[in-house]
This record gives sequence, structure tokens and C-alpha cells, in this order.
Amino acid sequence: MPTPDAAAPYFRQLLAGRDFARVNPMAGEMRNFVYLVGDRASRECAVIDPAWDVPGILDLAQQDGMKITAALVTHFHPDHVGGDLFGHPVQGIAQLLARAPMRVYAHKEEVGGLCFVTGIEEADVRPVESGDTLSVGTIPIRFLHTPGHTPGSQCFLVGDRSLVAGDTLFVGACGRVDLPGSDPEQMYESLTQKLAKLPDDVVLYPGHDYGDRESAPLGEQKRTNVFLQPRSLQDWLSLMRR
Repeated sequence: MPTPDAAAPYFRQLLAGRDFARVNPMAGEMRNFVYLVGDRASRECAVIDPAWDVPGILDLAQQDGMKITAALVTHFHPDHVGGDLFGHPVQGIAQLLARAPMRVYAHKEEVGGLCFVTGIEEADVRPVESGDTLSVGTIPIRFLHTPGHTPGSQCFLVGDRSLVAGDTLFVGACGRVDLPGSDPEQMYESLTQKLAKLPDDVVLYPGHDYGDRESAPLGEQKRTNVFLQPRSLQDWLSLMRR
């Protein structure tokens, strides 16, 4: 196995039910991805959407010699941040902060929902806006507000090459827009006017393992994912009604 480039971002995609939370049947069914992103030189990393098995996630980072120093939230649904999911308790942000105090980064429109679902305090959360950047060591992570699935959904562009998209965009699909707080028109704008305008060589990393692969070049998705292709809002709404 080749030695990783020390200058390249540290980037790990972890699948619930396979890489961690192996004994939790619901985690395996939900197929959430959690991401560890950071700087190999400084040994710092951020965790994106920590849920289901906080000790397991921390152990995986530690095995790589990395320390988690920040938590990034794509949106406030319990399968991504912890809380009550259909009557089942899910570990998440609250348990992470109890083990390793750190700042939590969420879009400003998501802070209230995040605190309500997880029970953490607003003082624990750093509200961000689209275009803000967080540096983990020397690795920049840019926040992109992509409402539609929830009002404060956001994606993360890591070093201009990797897009962690949460439940906004999947390989071959997109997130639901029929849930409380969802908005089909906002999702159309987020997909076609924001994500579809990113360079083709950006690699998509989704929030769930719902596609035929765990990641895909964005250029390929522009050609094959029908949810990125509508040329008008009316076309998009017609597609969503099928």
C-alpha cells in the first residue's frame, strides 16, 4: 500500500454498520456515512455528522493518530447528529462533547433544530454562513448552504476537491423534500444553481450509502443523475411528482 502524501488532506469515509456501530441493526439499515477530515501534519481532524457510535468513531481517529478538534453538521436530523429517531435513542453530538469538548459548526438556520434534537447548548455551536471557511490545520473546508432537505442543510468542500454533501445530493439521487421543513424549490436551486456549478473533478461523498458506489465524480453525476439535470423549476417539480 503506498504511503499517503503528507501534504494531502486526511480524509476517511466511514459507514455505519460496517466500520463502526456494527452491533446496532438500525445503524446498518440507515447506512449513514461519517467523515473524518483533517491535516496529516498537525494530526488534527474534524468529524462530519458524528452519530450512532461515538466511542467507535473516536477510536478510529485515534488509530490513525488523529485528534478530533471540531464537529461539522450537514443538518439536524437525528441519524446525523444523534437524538431520538422513531423512538430509538441515537448517540451523537451530545455524547461527543461529553467525551471531547469542541466547537460544533452548523448553519445559522440549523442551530435551533440542532440544539432541540440533541440537547446541547447554543453556546456549544458556532453558527456559519455560506462561503465561510474553517481551517483544520492547513486544510480549508468551505461551507456551502444548500437548503431543501432542511432549511439549514449545508455541504462541505474540502480542499476544492471533495464535496461532503450530507442529504442534499446522493450518488444517483437527492435528499427527500417531503419532510417537515423541506422545500422542493430550494432543493432545485441548491442542486442546479450551486452544486451543479462546481468543477467536474470534484468528488461527491454523500450522507448515506444509497447508490451503486460510495462516491462519484461530480462531472459524471451531472451527466447521469437526473436530479441535477432539470433546466427549469417546472421540470424539476414535474420530476419530483413522478
